[in-house]
Amino acid sequence: MPKSNTTDAAHPTAKDVTLGKLELHELNPGACAGPDEWLDGNSATKFDSINPATGSPIASAFCANHDDYERVIARAREACLRWHMVPAPKRGELVRKIGDALRENKDVLGELVSLETGKIKQEGVGEVQEMIDIADLAVGQSRMLYGKTMHSERVEHRMYEQWHPLGVVGVITAFNFPVAVWAWNALIAAVAGNTVVWKPSPKAFLCALAVQHICNRVMRREGYPGIFSLIIEDGAELANRLVNDQRVALISFTGSTAVGRRVGETVAGRMAKVLLELSGNNAVIVDDSADLDLAIPAIVFGSVGTAGQRCTTTRRLLIHRNVYEEVTARLSRAYEQVKVGDPLAPGVLMGPLIDAQAKQRFLDAIRELRQLGGVIIRGGDGLDRPGFYVEPTIAAAENKWALVQRETFGPLLYVMKFETLEDAIAMQNDVSQGLSSALFTNDLRHAELFLSHAGSDCGIANINIGTSGAEIGGAFGGEKDTGGGREAGSDAWRAYMRRQTNTINWGRELPLAQGIEFDLQATESAG
Repeated sequence: MPKSNTTDAAHPTAKDVTLGKLELHELNPGACAGPDEWLDGNSATKFDSINPATGSPIASAFCANHDDYERVIARAREACLRWHMVPAPKRGELVRKIGDALRENKDVLGELVSLETGKIKQEGVGEVQEMIDIADLAVGQSRMLYGKTMHSERVEHRMYEQWHPLGVVGVITAFNFPVAVWAWNALIAAVAGNTVVWKPSPKAFLCALAVQHICNRVMRREGYPGIFSLIIEDGAELANRLVNDQRVALISFTGSTAVGRRVGETVAGRMAKVLLELSGNNAVIVDDSADLDLAIPAIVFGSVGTAGQRCTTTRRLLIHRNVYEEVTARLSRAYEQVKVGDPLAPGVLMGPLIDAQAKQRFLDAIRELRQLGGVIIRGGDGLDRPGFYVEPTIAAAENKWALVQRETFGPLLYVMKFETLEDAIAMQNDVSQGLSSALFTNDLRHAELFLSHAGSDCGIANINIGTSGAEIGGAFGGEKDTGGGREAGSDAWRAYMRRQTNTINWGRELPLAQGIEFDLQATESAG
């Protein structure tokens, strides 16, 4: 399809980032149905990508419409028929080439992530590194899609299980990790033999468009169109259609618990598969034996990284009463060193929140905290400058407060005292979310208790590292209202495949399982 320039030339930041030879003015249409096949569609709805550091537009795009959606799904289903038959190691080879292309564009793509989401440059580049890491893992996984061989109870029979692709996989991502979470899903799903349709957050669609262009170049060169597709819109109409679409075998959704619950119910209603990565309300426990030289930097990064807009952000800090004063004092001094500003500027450790609504929610939480009697230890206000900046904040609070029980998506850290480790574990677990958790201790018994069945109820439990910054290799996800999904490492590949049990009778008799006798000849003789 012909391209059309939908970028407003009056937006001065549109020229600030390039992707190799790819200028931002090329990142324009609303849907992609295959390599370099961008569909202009008939939509008259245009929307902007906003730089949260300035509040100004970066570039614009047209929304995909329902006709675009149908064409994308049709192409993805058609591509599945061919992709299924490609040997898994060959699929892995193509993912390796995507990983190589990401390496070539790591710095500029990381800069685009920072520009569009407000992450500091180090975090933006780190997110692209996550994509590269998951590509490497997926290449290896393509040769390890193992099934089991079982011994049959029947003579001259063999049993085994194998795994087959699901078909079309839908991936709906949030703004805070605009490219890495797609890669966690898409690259594993691809080596498993699926095609992937991506619906990114409208707050970070330029990042998605850039990644789609990178994939297009690789897949066009290799002759495999339609494996990765993209739909962008300013809203959730097409996302809802994707969730309800009987032709989509799996929906991977990253976002809030409230929306994720509806997604889960809808997908379950049509008997498809769902993978949910939802809210976190993560706690760090610091006992009285902890090495504070380890704990303080981990707590600061966990609470202010991505301006507190990670699902793994440290939101609650539970401190043993014997070290409470020392920890809060050291933490307050560390917060003084957190430079807030332009995420692309050297030395900045925290950028802005994503938009004006996020800033207002943060300020509303501060107001509610004060009304409840909470004490601001450090921060507690917005910053009066262009963009959506706030102060990283530490506040004394009570775990039972409804404010503390819900996820505030910003750099607001609640601190609380505890008497015994058992008390701290009970406080940590006494929220509806169950994503990430951490204990800082030099007591072996404390560490083992925390990691035992009587310890953390979260999907991630760490000792002497923080809640944020999970690495590729381990399965990522959480329990309770976090949704129960697992992505990235370990055996997460199974989510994107269907299991089939096979029994082969290579003998000349037909024995039945459980020793059942079903003798037709005896029945005929008796008749």
